[in-house]
Amino acid sequence: MQVKGEKRQRPLRYVGEALAALMVLVLAALVGPVQASPLDQAMDKVYTVRSADAEDRFLGSAFLWQDGTVAVTNAHVVGAAEEVRLIDRHGSETTALVIARDPVRDVAVISLPEGATGLQLAPDAPQLGDEVFALGAPLGVEFTLTEGRISSLARQTDIAVPMLMLQHDAAVNPGSSGGPLVDTEGRLLGMNSQIADGSRMFVGIAYAIPASELTRIVTGLIEETLPPFPKLGLTARPVDRQVAEALAIEAQGLLIDAVAPGSLAETSGLKPGDIITRASGTTLTNPGDFAFAIESAIAYGTATLTLRRAGQEQTLTLALTAAEPTGLRTRDIARAPATVAAYSLAALGVTLDPQGSVTALTDNSPALLAGLAKGDRILAINGTPQDLAAFELTGPALLLLEAPGGATRHIRLDPWHAPEGVRPVGGANVLDPDVVVF
Repeated sequence: MQVKGEKRQRPLRYVGEALAALMVLVLAALVGPVQASPLDQAMDKVYTVRSADAEDRFLGSAFLWQDGTVAVTNAHVVGAAEEVRLIDRHGSETTALVIARDPVRDVAVISLPEGATGLQLAPDAPQLGDEVFALGAPLGVEFTLTEGRISSLARQTDIAVPMLMLQHDAAVNPGSSGGPLVDTEGRLLGMNSQIADGSRMFVGIAYAIPASELTRIVTGLIEETLPPFPKLGLTARPVDRQVAEALAIEAQGLLIDAVAPGSLAETSGLKPGDIITRASGTTLTNPGDFAFAIESAIAYGTATLTLRRAGQEQTLTLALTAAEPTGLRTRDIARAPATVAAYSLAALGVTLDPQGSVTALTDNSPALLAGLAKGDRILAINGTPQDLAAFELTGPALLLLEAPGGATRHIRLDPWHAPEGVRPVGGANVLDPDVVVF
């Protein structure tokens, strides 16, 4: 009886299965094809940037700009390269020309053949606490997404650069430079450019060039309407409380340390010891006000400066016509000149103890940018133990290192082609009273 019952129920079971399958097909037809998430779509607009030479160096990140005819990245990512290779997440590779760059504002534009549309601007400026996502290749880990919040809406990270950055805490590291910062809908909020603290690693504070500023710069570079920031040829420091107390003056303005011979500053009459208190009608309440005042005066070709010299107030006119449009730079990562035939480790900014352990590294050391860290012990160079005090590099070298914990690793050190790295800044505030070159 049970067998017969089962036979009678089997057709009903088939009918139920057929109805279920039919419902799945109907729902699939109604819903349509599955759409990629906005963040997934945004990642399709991101590139890894590599050198277009035989060295095939990883340089950083970039992204496809609005109409899809150019990609945008940081100037410090491409350096002086005329061509770079752009690779998307699907492995498609393009060798493209760097058509414009602004080393001061740290933006570069890369030409691309017309194709897909790029990232679109967010309709509204971000607000404090908004959720954001950083896309790029931190530490060379390609097409990575990290999440964070907007921490500050207007942070000047370099007193010699007229730009207010977005501060956020989405994790970024060397290699993230040039990658986009987007909202939950994958719309562009800015371009990740710097991290705080001189450690070169993420400490919870990251900076992005805001999309509004980026639009102005990219458009100006493409249309050749963006005037270069003049190189003034003066070295100055903020008048902090200690300096003000010594000079019995108010703690504001810029104290000139040095003036380069033949520079715009010298020909305009500026001298070491002068204290600039106003520029183009702007009182220098904060040290970073000077860069914004100079930028506003570029269109006029001159800036009127009010200064204190030997206790007396004076006014002079600063010419802003630069002899060479290389821009105003601070805390640049220097490249070792290719004309040098050999380098000692000391000449590369590496200080060692008698056991070969690194006790100090200069901020612009090619060894630091190659991956050498304080506390590392150099065991061998090019596979052989060396007298490190006497050893000189005459070409790229492979260093075997032992970290303080005992782990060993190799790094490739090439002082003639040192990577750009991340521009070190002075800390979370980064408006600390360091000497700055204008």
